[in-house]
Amino acid sequence: MADGNHTLMEKAQARFVDKQKKTAEHNKATAEYVSEARAREIKTKRLRELRLAKEEADRMAEAQNPTPKKKRAVKKA
Repeated sequence: MADGNHTLMEKAQARFVDKQKKTAEHNKATAEYVSEARAREIKTKRLRELRLAKEEADRMAEAQNPTPKKKRAVKKA
């Protein structure tokens, strides 16, 4: 009877250790995912700011030096 309880305890202990390992792996994966998502948000925000600044600079340059309008080609009959 003592051997039966001992093996049950060993099995329970093994399941517990396995569950702890899985939980640790899950927590690590979740932390990596959150970290990568945050880095992606920061990069996207920086790129958006750069794009908007460039567009504004282009608008300002266009206002300073407007491009001349093209003349329409006259068709010869």
